[in-house]
Amino acid sequence: MWSGEPFLALKVEAVQPEGSTVRSRCPKTVAPDATAERWLHMADALKLASARTEDTPGVVASAVYADGQRIAEVPIEDVGEWSRKPGHVVWIGLHEPSLDLLRRLQAEFGLHELAIEDALKAHQRPKLEQYGEALFVVARTAQMLEGRIAFGETHVFVGQGYVVSVRHGPSTSYTPVRERCEASPTALSAGEDYILYALLDFIVDNYMPVIEAIQTEVEDIEDCILAETYTQSRVGRLYQLRRDLLRLRNAAIPLVEVCRRLEQPGLPGIDASLYPLFRDVSDHIRRVQEEIESLREVLAFAFETSLMTGQAQQTEITRKLAAWAAILAVPTALAGIYGMNFEHMPELEWQYGYAFVLVIIASVCGWLYWRFRQNGWL
Repeated sequence: MWSGEPFLALKVEAVQPEGSTVRSRCPKTVAPDATAERWLHMADALKLASARTEDTPGVVASAVYADGQRIAEVPIEDVGEWSRKPGHVVWIGLHEPSLDLLRRLQAEFGLHELAIEDALKAHQRPKLEQYGEALFVVARTAQMLEGRIAFGETHVFVGQGYVVSVRHGPSTSYTPVRERCEASPTALSAGEDYILYALLDFIVDNYMPVIEAIQTEVEDIEDCILAETYTQSRVGRLYQLRRDLLRLRNAAIPLVEVCRRLEQPGLPGIDASLYPLFRDVSDHIRRVQEEIESLREVLAFAFETSLMTGQAQQTEITRKLAAWAAILAVPTALAGIYGMNFEHMPELEWQYGYAFVLVIIASVCGWLYWRFRQNGWL
């Protein structure tokens, strides 16, 4: 059945990239060398047609590209073979993979043992490590979840013919990055270094929505900070935002050093034509840093203002209590004097003594109330 010419022609046409043309029939007379070459192409075509990303936990995507075009999805067992083909790049996306899966990739690509250990565990500092002819990049991701900044990590292996991204924790899927790269085959044809740039650029761009969300909340805080009483929960929220911004700063700023090293000659697999792209990522990170510093200053001012406002409110309450205490001290003093049980007291037998004392109390208390109101104590 494999010798039928129509069947073979159909198989070849089904797996060709868009825009390519394949003859629907093989020539009647073929030279021996041409026949052997034709069968080699048939084998590759049938392999591509049957290849699919395996149902392996932790594998999000596993595809091979040639000249910026997606050829097919490939199983983990075949990625090493495809990466060694000239002009081909294997791009694999993983999410919290197991040690067994990382070991399989290590066997396929010859990944360094230390890089495997770092990729297995999260909580790594953003960095760039070189292991022979391969690079290992660690970046921190951030997104807003329920009013808090949730941090994740992305570890990227970059070598000749392959890029492997490993996500840990809460982080946005890199499917949009893959789709954007596939939509621009000319740029994607640059190879592994362009994919690394696209991943880093996507991570840094996702910092801005986090900053914008915090900035919106900070503006609301500024609007109401002097208009209402600040409770303990609001003061705690200010401190929480400042702490989250500090963590975001510690996650973003080390990427400046990573991009700076990627801009310098000498790193394997990084073409000089992409230096401006990594420099652009560095500029975005510096902008993020400026926004973070600005927000932290505003939050520091809001925090200090809230404390000062609380102290002013306490002082205002103390003034009012002191004013009322002074007013109430007048009738208390007079009542205390005339409440003493002495036999000989002035005006004790006076007919209008009670009314006179009430008039004195009312007059003095009224005068004190007027003065306190004039001074802003009441």
